Amino acid sequence: QVQLVESGGGSAQAGGSLRLSCVASADRSCMAWIRQAPGKEREGVAYITEGGSTGYVDSAKGRFTVSRDNAKKTVYLQMNSLKPEDTAMYYCAAREKEDYCQANPRIFDYWGQGTQVTVSS
Repeated sequence: QVQLVESGGGSAQAGGSLRLSCVASADRSCMAWIRQAPGKEREGVAYITEGGSTGYVDSAKGRFTVSRDNAKKTVYLQMNSLKPEDTAMYYCAAREKEDYCQANPRIFDYWGQGTQVTVSS
């Protein structure tokens, strides 16, 4: 079992920035940030492997940056140029297997409790 604890959510104005953090109780190679807006399905935002390979949903490219500190078992999501459509609950997720990694919510085995991000125009 892996416990994931997110922090860093909150409110921001459009164009502003927020930085999310996720601390894991154990190392897992494939980690991701997933978000869910009210009335919508979960959407993969970004993933990162232990080796530093990353991927982003198109709407996050150029604005969000995922990173990790393996020594601290912590994954970050730096969100810049925020838009109202970024408003959602953001979840940290980890995959048990090390075979592949992507931001598809269906492949993850462990989830944090989520942190709310609200962007106002």
